[in-house]
Amino acid sequence: MNAYPEPDATLPDGRDPVLRLVPMPTDTNYAGDVFGGWIMAQVDIAGSLPAIRRARGRVVTVAVNSFVFKQPVFVGDVVSFYAEIVKVGRTSITVDVAVYAQRGLREGNHEICSRVTEAVLTYVAVDENRKPRAVPQD
Repeated sequence: MNAYPEPDATLPDGRDPVLRLVPMPTDTNYAGDVFGGWIMAQVDIAGSLPAIRRARGRVVTVAVNSFVFKQPVFVGDVVSFYAEIVKVGRTSITVDVAVYAQRGLREGNHEICSRVTEAVLTYVAVDENRKPRAVPQD
């Protein structure tokens, strides 16, 4: 598998990202790439936003069902996180998160866009005592 496939993505039409960030030098690993843990943290935040709305309150992350790093992310990339609920259970909400990086503009080049990360996470709605509660079914 090529770790640096050709960029072939466009941002999803008709959808707004739930989160958009630009990683900074402090977000890099020893090799100078954006640290995978930084991306994972942002994915968890992005996935929680639609889950919180759907649950109408607090949720906790209970599982990272899948997580794939397809391409590296670099300092200065505009990183967009798109999250979509794919399943609602009695107390749980499963969210698909797709991450895109746009690069090239700051160097004056033609912008390229790549889908860099994909993840599926499961959240559980909890009450004020951190006990699972039913997700509203409407």
